[in-house]
Amino acid sequence: MRDSAGYELSGASGRSLAALEQGLHEFRCYIGDPVATVERALADSPELVMGHFLKAYLHLMGTEPGALPVARDAHAAAAGLPANEREARHLQAIEHLTAGRWRTAGRVLEDLSVEYPRDALALQVGHQIDFFTGDSRMLRDRIARALPAWGNGMTGYHAVLGMHAFGLEETGDYARAEAEGRLSVELGPRDTWGQHAVAHVMEMQGRRREGIDWMRANSDNWSRDSFFAVHDWWHLALFHLGVDEVGEVLALFDGPIYGKASNVVLEMIDASALLWRLHLRRVNVDDRWQAVARNWEPVAAAGNYAFNDMHAMMAFVGAGRGKAADAVLEAQRAAMDAPGDNAEFTREVGHAATRAIKAFRDGDYAETVRLLRPIRSYAHRFGGSHAQRDLIDLTLIEAATRAGQDRLAAALRAERASARPETPPVTLKTARANQLIAAA
Repeated sequence: MRDSAGYELSGASGRSLAALEQGLHEFRCYIGDPVATVERALADSPELVMGHFLKAYLHLMGTEPGALPVARDAHAAAAGLPANEREARHLQAIEHLTAGRWRTAGRVLEDLSVEYPRDALALQVGHQIDFFTGDSRMLRDRIARALPAWGNGMTGYHAVLGMHAFGLEETGDYARAEAEGRLSVELGPRDTWGQHAVAHVMEMQGRRREGIDWMRANSDNWSRDSFFAVHDWWHLALFHLGVDEVGEVLALFDGPIYGKASNVVLEMIDASALLWRLHLRRVNVDDRWQAVARNWEPVAAAGNYAFNDMHAMMAFVGAGRGKAADAVLEAQRAAMDAPGDNAEFTREVGHAATRAIKAFRDGDYAETVRLLRPIRSYAHRFGGSHAQRDLIDLTLIEAATRAGQDRLAAALRAERASARPETPPVTLKTARANQLIAAA
């Protein structure tokens, strides 16, 4: 049997191939229930090696501590089955991922994609690994290398364009990123990754009103039956926050962002990040922190991904849960001595960033400044996007302001105004920053 890209599949039947292709489509668009779909494929063909691989990847790409055993079981199930050379490389990548060797897994998939550029799953997982490791160049170049092998009418082409668009955005090529992102959505209206790539462009360029229009114009396509919808609602909330429409932000938080009090890690990250931005603006979020902190507690001491730790800390200090906050720091100390790439993520960026969040909430703004200034230029090393990591700069600026370090705060605001167009509430602060600099 061969898949839609023309590559051979081990252990497939007609029915399992159809289910596998459906699961891959759902994963590409972040819609439906690809886990259930791949289980259906495996029920029909237990020796479908790529089915086991898709199951493993689905449980690895959410950075959920509790999903790791499922991924390991899927890897073990596939390891004893006949596999071709391409499939053997996937097996190697999953082995590295389950051991926490993100960068090595990314290189295995990079080499796989050189030989098999139409393997959309290898491209997508590699792209996600580049995101989690903060490798913006590879977010772009991994996909660029494969693009000549793709074309309109090929299954999954819209998703390849959407991934390349995001890589272009993260490397500052905003015009091409927007063009490819829009084409991705035109070709695949349910492609939430392409939708979000354009949202990133507009966020980085300060085009808040356009961003609101972009997200609201086709919200049914990117939010209906989508397990990526919360993050796109988060982008819409950022646009509203950028034009100082706090009421809209709170309504989005209470509705599609966290109205269901999700315990999905990636969705809790969005919830924490949005509440923290409101906290920096001195907005009273009432008891919203409590619901988020309650769901972070079961995974707070996992110490498996430093980017998650920083966001868990926001929830714990916001909710006044000191013991949980201490547990995060203790888990980070253990993580820095453990094998796997997260030791570096934590040591280089995550531990300082997480401690800085705690110091800010404790009112020790000078300590927040001391911790954040050294890491801000290489914070990409612990993953996330520019839009997500912008929270570090926002916290640093506010900490410098509250610490009475007026000239530093003014310099940081001037830097920000030069790099990113801002909306009126921030522009007013930037005008004050310019006065301070001129008076120096």
